Amino acid sequence: MPELPEVETARRRAERALRGRRIAAVAVVRDPIVYDGVSPSRFAAALRDRRVLAVRRKGKHLWMELDRRPWPLFHFGMTGSFEIYRDGAPRPRFWKVEIAMEDGTRLAMPDPRRFGRIRLQESPEDVNPLAGLGFDPLEGLPPARELATLLARRGGPVKSVLLDQSLFAGVGNWIADEALYQAAIDPRRPASALDRAAVGRLRARLLAIVRRAVAVGADDRRFPRGWLFHDRWGREEGARTAR
Repeated sequence: MPELPEVETARRRAERALRGRRIAAVAVVRDPIVYDGVSPSRFAAALRDRRVLAVRRKGKHLWMELDRRPWPLFHFGMTGSFEIYRDGAPRPRFWKVEIAMEDGTRLAMPDPRRFGRIRLQESPEDVNPLAGLGFDPLEGLPPARELATLLARRGGPVKSVLLDQSLFAGVGNWIADEALYQAAIDPRRPASALDRAAVGRLRARLLAIVRRAVAVGADDRRFPRGWLFHDRWGREEGARTAR
Protein backbone atom coordinates (compact mmCIF):
# COMPACT_ATOMS: atom_id res chain seq x y z
CA MET A 1 0.00 0.00 0.00
CA PRO A 2 1.36 3.47 -0.81
CA GLU A 3 2.49 5.24 2.35
CA LEU A 4 3.46 8.84 3.00
CA PRO A 5 6.66 8.91 0.87
CA GLU A 6 4.96 7.34 -2.15
CA VAL A 7 2.01 9.70 -1.91
CA GLU A 8 4.23 12.75 -1.40
CA THR A 9 6.25 11.73 -4.46
CA ALA A 10 3.02 11.48 -6.46
CA ARG A 11 1.97 14.91 -5.18
CA ARG A 12 5.21 16.56 -6.25
CA ARG A 13 5.07 15.03 -9.71
CA ALA A 14 1.44 16.01 -10.14
CA GLU A 15 2.06 19.57 -9.00
CA ARG A 16 4.98 19.97 -11.40
CA ALA A 17 2.83 18.71 -14.26
CA LEU A 18 -0.47 20.47 -13.49
CA ARG A 19 0.09 23.62 -11.47
CA GLY A 20 -1.06 26.77 -13.25
CA ARG A 21 -2.65 24.85 -16.12
CA ARG A 22 -6.30 24.60 -17.12
CA ILE A 23 -8.18 21.33 -17.19
CA ALA A 24 -9.49 20.91 -20.73
CA ALA A 25 -11.29 17.57 -20.35
CA VAL A 26 -12.01 14.87 -17.80
CA ALA A 27 -12.72 11.24 -18.70
CA VAL A 28 -14.29 8.94 -16.12
CA VAL A 29 -15.52 5.38 -15.76
CA ARG A 30 -18.62 4.18 -13.95
CA ASP A 31 -17.34 2.80 -10.66
CA PRO A 32 -19.60 3.33 -7.63
CA ILE A 33 -16.95 1.85 -5.32
CA VAL A 34 -14.01 4.11 -6.15
CA TYR A 35 -16.19 7.22 -6.62
CA ASP A 36 -17.30 7.95 -3.07
CA GLY A 37 -20.22 10.30 -2.52
CA VAL A 38 -20.12 11.72 -6.02
CA SER A 39 -21.14 10.44 -9.42
CA PRO A 40 -18.40 10.21 -12.05
CA SER A 41 -20.28 12.63 -14.31
CA ARG A 42 -20.63 15.27 -11.58
CA PHE A 43 -16.97 14.85 -10.69
CA ALA A 44 -15.95 15.46 -14.31
CA ALA A 45 -18.21 18.49 -14.66
CA ALA A 46 -16.81 20.09 -11.50
CA LEU A 47 -13.22 19.86 -12.77
CA ARG A 48 -13.69 20.79 -16.40
CA ASP A 49 -12.33 24.26 -17.35
CA ARG A 50 -10.89 24.81 -13.89
CA ARG A 51 -7.28 25.84 -13.30
CA VAL A 52 -5.05 23.87 -10.92
CA LEU A 53 -3.53 26.18 -8.30
CA ALA A 54 -1.78 23.55 -6.20
CA VAL A 55 -1.68 19.85 -5.36
CA ARG A 56 -1.65 19.18 -1.65
CA ARG A 57 -1.36 16.19 0.66
CA LYS A 58 -2.03 15.12 4.21
CA GLY A 59 -1.10 11.61 5.25
CA LYS A 60 -2.05 9.30 2.41
CA HIS A 61 -4.61 11.68 0.89
CA LEU A 62 -4.09 14.06 -2.06
CA TRP A 63 -6.23 16.90 -3.29
CA MET A 64 -6.11 19.55 -5.98
CA GLU A 65 -6.81 23.16 -5.17
CA LEU A 66 -8.67 24.62 -8.13
CA ASP A 67 -9.64 28.19 -8.95
CA ARG A 68 -13.17 27.32 -7.92
CA ARG A 69 -14.58 24.87 -5.41
CA PRO A 70 -15.37 22.00 -4.97
CA TRP A 71 -12.00 20.28 -5.10
CA PRO A 72 -11.07 16.69 -5.99
CA LEU A 73 -9.67 14.46 -3.23
CA PHE A 74 -7.85 11.19 -3.93
CA HIS A 75 -6.80 8.20 -1.83
CA PHE A 76 -4.77 5.46 -3.49
CA GLY A 77 -5.84 2.59 -1.24
CA MET A 78 -3.70 -0.49 -1.88
CA THR A 79 -3.01 -0.25 -5.60
CA GLY A 80 -3.90 3.25 -6.74
CA SER A 81 -1.39 5.68 -8.22
CA PHE A 82 -1.02 8.69 -10.50
CA GLU A 83 0.35 8.22 -13.99
CA ILE A 84 1.37 11.25 -16.04
CA TYR A 85 1.81 11.15 -19.82
CA ARG A 86 1.16 13.17 -22.96
CA ASP A 87 -1.62 13.24 -25.54
CA GLY A 88 -1.49 10.21 -27.80
CA ALA A 89 -0.15 7.81 -25.16
CA PRO A 90 -2.50 4.97 -24.19
CA ARG A 91 -4.42 5.20 -20.95
CA PRO A 92 -3.12 2.91 -18.20
CA ARG A 93 -5.00 -0.28 -17.46
CA PHE A 94 -7.65 -0.07 -14.75
CA TRP A 95 -7.86 3.73 -14.98
CA LYS A 96 -10.66 5.39 -13.02
CA VAL A 97 -10.21 9.01 -14.06
CA GLU A 98 -8.12 10.81 -16.66
CA ILE A 99 -7.56 14.57 -16.42
CA ALA A 100 -6.40 16.23 -19.66
CA MET A 101 -4.71 19.61 -19.40
CA GLU A 102 -4.77 22.34 -22.00
CA ASP A 103 -1.08 21.79 -22.86
CA GLY A 104 -1.47 18.09 -23.67
CA THR A 105 -0.42 16.74 -20.28
CA ARG A 106 -2.62 13.97 -18.94
CA LEU A 107 -2.92 12.53 -15.46
CA ALA A 108 -4.74 9.28 -14.75
CA MET A 109 -5.47 7.35 -11.58
CA PRO A 110 -5.42 3.59 -12.16
CA ASP A 111 -6.56 1.31 -9.34
CA PRO A 112 -6.64 -2.41 -10.16
CA ARG A 113 -8.02 -3.60 -6.80
CA ARG A 114 -10.49 -0.70 -6.36
CA PHE A 115 -9.57 0.10 -2.75
CA GLY A 116 -8.81 3.71 -3.66
CA ARG A 117 -11.32 6.52 -3.36
CA ILE A 118 -12.13 9.59 -5.45
CA ARG A 119 -14.16 12.32 -3.73
CA LEU A 120 -15.33 15.85 -4.41
CA GLN A 121 -15.46 18.24 -1.44
CA GLU A 122 -15.94 21.95 -0.85
CA SER A 123 -13.24 22.15 1.81
CA PRO A 124 -11.34 18.86 2.18
CA GLU A 125 -9.35 19.81 5.27
CA ASP A 126 -12.51 20.66 7.24
CA VAL A 127 -14.42 17.39 6.77
CA ASN A 128 -13.68 13.69 6.93
CA PRO A 129 -11.56 11.89 6.04
CA LEU A 130 -8.96 14.68 6.38
CA ALA A 131 -10.55 16.22 9.48
CA GLY A 132 -10.07 12.94 11.34
CA LEU A 133 -6.36 12.66 10.60
CA GLY A 134 -3.58 13.34 13.07
CA PHE A 135 -0.33 15.17 12.40
CA ASP A 136 1.61 14.57 9.20
CA PRO A 137 5.10 13.28 10.12
CA LEU A 138 6.78 15.11 7.24
CA GLU A 139 5.16 18.49 7.88
CA GLY A 140 3.86 18.55 11.44
CA LEU A 141 5.66 16.10 13.74
CA PRO A 142 5.27 17.52 17.27
CA PRO A 143 8.23 18.08 19.59
CA ALA A 144 9.42 15.09 21.60
CA ARG A 145 7.84 16.35 24.83
CA GLU A 146 4.43 16.76 23.21
CA LEU A 147 4.73 13.41 21.44
CA ALA A 148 5.60 11.72 24.74
CA THR A 149 2.43 13.15 26.28
CA LEU A 150 0.33 11.85 23.40
CA LEU A 151 1.87 8.37 23.55
CA ALA A 152 1.48 8.20 27.34
CA ARG A 153 -2.29 8.16 26.77
CA ARG A 154 -2.12 5.14 24.48
CA GLY A 155 -2.03 1.72 26.13
CA GLY A 156 -1.88 -0.35 22.96
CA PRO A 157 1.25 -1.79 21.33
CA VAL A 158 3.43 0.99 19.96
CA LYS A 159 3.30 -0.37 16.41
CA SER A 160 -0.50 -0.28 16.46
CA VAL A 161 -0.36 3.29 17.72
CA LEU A 162 2.02 4.27 14.91
CA LEU A 163 -0.48 2.87 12.41
CA ASP A 164 -3.35 4.89 13.88
CA GLN A 165 -4.09 7.53 11.23
CA SER A 166 -5.86 9.71 13.79
CA LEU A 167 -2.43 10.23 15.36
CA PHE A 168 0.27 9.46 12.73
CA ALA A 169 -1.26 10.37 9.36
CA GLY A 170 0.53 8.60 6.53
CA VAL A 171 2.46 5.98 8.50
CA GLY A 172 1.94 2.41 7.31
CA ASN A 173 3.52 -0.96 7.96
CA TRP A 174 6.95 -0.48 6.47
CA ILE A 175 7.53 2.95 8.00
CA ALA A 176 6.36 1.78 11.43
CA ASP A 177 8.59 -1.31 11.29
CA GLU A 178 11.58 0.71 10.11
CA ALA A 179 11.20 3.41 12.75
CA LEU A 180 10.85 0.92 15.59
CA TYR A 181 13.76 -1.16 14.32
CA GLN A 182 16.07 1.82 14.04
CA ALA A 183 14.94 3.18 17.42
CA ALA A 184 15.48 -0.26 19.02
CA ILE A 185 11.92 -0.45 20.37
CA ASP A 186 9.94 -3.69 20.60
CA PRO A 187 6.78 -3.17 18.48
CA ARG A 188 4.76 -5.04 21.11
CA ARG A 189 5.71 -2.64 23.88
CA PRO A 190 2.82 -0.47 25.10
CA ALA A 191 3.12 3.06 23.78
CA SER A 192 2.37 4.39 27.26
CA ALA A 193 5.42 2.55 28.63
CA LEU A 194 7.94 4.43 26.48
CA ASP A 195 10.21 6.71 28.46
CA ARG A 196 11.27 10.14 27.20
CA ALA A 197 14.51 8.80 25.71
CA ALA A 198 12.68 6.12 23.72
CA VAL A 199 10.15 8.65 22.44
CA GLY A 200 13.00 10.91 21.39
CA ARG A 201 14.67 8.09 19.46
CA LEU A 202 11.41 7.11 17.82
CA ARG A 203 10.65 10.67 16.76
CA ALA A 204 14.13 11.20 15.37
CA ARG A 205 14.15 7.98 13.38
CA LEU A 206 10.60 8.44 12.08
CA LEU A 207 11.40 11.90 10.77
CA ALA A 208 14.72 10.80 9.25
CA ILE A 209 13.15 7.80 7.51
CA VAL A 210 10.31 9.80 6.01
CA ARG A 211 12.64 12.57 4.85
CA ARG A 212 15.11 10.15 3.25
CA ALA A 213 12.36 8.16 1.51
CA VAL A 214 10.83 11.36 0.12
CA ALA A 215 14.25 12.69 -0.94
CA VAL A 216 14.84 9.64 -3.15
CA GLY A 217 11.35 9.79 -4.66
CA ALA A 218 10.16 6.72 -2.71
CA ASP A 219 12.48 4.59 -4.86
CA ASP A 220 13.15 1.70 -2.47
CA ARG A 221 16.25 0.68 -4.46
CA ARG A 222 17.83 3.85 -3.13
CA PHE A 223 16.95 3.28 0.52
CA PRO A 224 20.12 2.87 2.65
CA ARG A 225 21.47 -0.68 2.68
CA GLY A 226 21.21 -0.95 6.43
CA TRP A 227 17.45 -0.39 6.52
CA LEU A 228 15.21 -3.22 7.70
CA PHE A 229 13.11 -2.64 4.59
CA HIS A 230 15.45 -4.72 2.41
CA ASP A 231 15.35 -7.74 4.71
CA ARG A 232 11.67 -7.29 5.47
CA TRP A 233 10.78 -7.54 1.80
CA GLY A 234 13.63 -9.81 0.73
CA ARG A 235 15.28 -7.16 -1.43
CA GLU A 236 18.70 -6.82 0.15
CA GLU A 237 20.55 -8.02 -2.96
CA GLY A 238 19.23 -5.10 -5.00
CA ALA A 239 19.82 -2.45 -2.35
CA ARG A 240 22.25 0.36 -2.90
CA THR A 241 23.23 3.21 -0.64
CA ALA A 242 21.29 6.44 -1.13
CA ARG A 243 23.34 9.59 -1.65
